[in-house]
Amino acid sequence: MEASLSDLFWPALALVLIFEGLMPFVAPRVWRRVFSEMLRMRDGQIRFFGLICLGCGVALWWWVA
Repeated sequence: MEASLSDLFWPALALVLIFEGLMPFVAPRVWRRVFSEMLRMRDGQIRFFGLICLGCGVALWWWVA
């Protein structure tokens, strides 16, 4: 039986929220410093980082699925 989109979406969203909340919970000072450094980055640098994250996510999805 194949999983429907909603069967995958909600657990995936839950994992994103867990990972996004982990750093501010465990190390709030480091999290704040990282974001202050990100504010100084140029748009192209942030886009490149986003592209790398997207590529890793797609590769991981392909490998797992």
